[in-house]
Amino acid sequence: MNQTFNKKQKLKQLFNILIPILITQLSMYFMTFFDTTMAGHYSPNDLAGVAIGSSLWVPVFTGLSGILLAITPIVSQLVGANIKKEVSFSVIQGVYLAVFMAFVVYLAGAFVLNPILNGMQLEDNVREVAREFLFALSFGMFPLFVYTVLRSFIDALGKTRITMIVTLTALPINVVFNYLLIYGKFGFPELGGVGAGYASAITYWIITFITVFIIIKNEPFSSFAVFRRFYPISLSKWKEILKIGVPVGFSIFFETSIFAAVTLFMSKFDTVTIASHQSALNFGSLLYMVPLSISMALTIVVGFEVGAGRYSDAKEYSWLGVSFAVIMAFVCGLILLLFRNNIAGIYTNDPHVLKLTAHFLLYAMFFQLSDAIQTPVQGALRGYKDVNITFLMTLVSYWIVGLPLGYYLANFTAWRAFGYWIGLISGLAACAICLGSRLYYIQQKKFNPKLQK
Repeated sequence: MNQTFNKKQKLKQLFNILIPILITQLSMYFMTFFDTTMAGHYSPNDLAGVAIGSSLWVPVFTGLSGILLAITPIVSQLVGANIKKEVSFSVIQGVYLAVFMAFVVYLAGAFVLNPILNGMQLEDNVREVAREFLFALSFGMFPLFVYTVLRSFIDALGKTRITMIVTLTALPINVVFNYLLIYGKFGFPELGGVGAGYASAITYWIITFITVFIIIKNEPFSSFAVFRRFYPISLSKWKEILKIGVPVGFSIFFETSIFAAVTLFMSKFDTVTIASHQSALNFGSLLYMVPLSISMALTIVVGFEVGAGRYSDAKEYSWLGVSFAVIMAFVCGLILLLFRNNIAGIYTNDPHVLKLTAHFLLYAMFFQLSDAIQTPVQGALRGYKDVNITFLMTLVSYWIVGLPLGYYLANFTAWRAFGYWIGLISGLAACAICLGSRLYYIQQKKFNPKLQK
């Protein structure tokens, strides 16, 4: 990355970092997308089972991987401050922490998965698909957590095209293994939705090995000598990572887990409703990749500028990113409004699921504007390493405002399942207001351009 001197240069650098991140995120999303759609075309029970399994796994992974995303602002600020000798040590400690966290999750899952699934009001076939899907996915847990650290290191250097290429390479591999293992083609076992779990696990191993090879062999990564010497575990460095990462992880967890909680609460509805809800939510997640990618790009550029003491540039980057996200939200909302029936047809051939999915997609339109504000703002705040207040704001917005309101509307009004979506929209809107106010505050009080070095 380079210092910029005007808005045009900032936009160019922001887009140079953003576009590869967006392609990467879309590619990773499409792994889940193909898991869902290919399982859905196998049977509604497999679609519902994969939906429930994903709803349990996604908040766990995104929350814990959010802790590891602390590597991005740590490295970007080190590079911005020209303290490069600390980078490799920080990355390796992140890898150690990733392995430890994956082991803890694997161990915890062995004890709590069955009680959770057995406590849900699911059809027996759906419950079994969810259980076996998660078991299959667990084989890829260790490489996925390690890959998160390595990707954070690469992205922090502004070389986001590298992770884009890795993920684009892995996507067709994931689709091929889905085809082979879901439908039992070319002598492979026919596993239904469970096959999607094994396909994803195989893909996670592949992208991790490719990324390690790139870091060892290619510049500028090889100049940091990340894997060239042995570092003992440093609890003090773990503490630094956790101090930044835990609030980030909890913030992400509170956001993703509320969607998972809604899906779990909706298990009292029939399989058609669960499948329709998950299909609409899955496409909403596709559109969410735009503000999420802007958020990740802002963490990099804001962290770089803050590390160099250029607070005015950090502030300008922040609001450029948010403005672009809002524009894109209106575009995505228009797509949902005009093509919701066509979109629903991607997920299912069942006429009942198709009709209900199209209805849910109308509510997904209103997610877009709130996400366009709160998600990029979170990314900018991470660049400032301002994460503690953010975590409290997300907790209140999602779990004290959004979920209780959704539960009330779904269970005590005529809104039924749609009530949960209204609750989600309300929580996201509250979060957007709170986080936007926080970013404005720290830019005025803590990182005011007048305080520049």
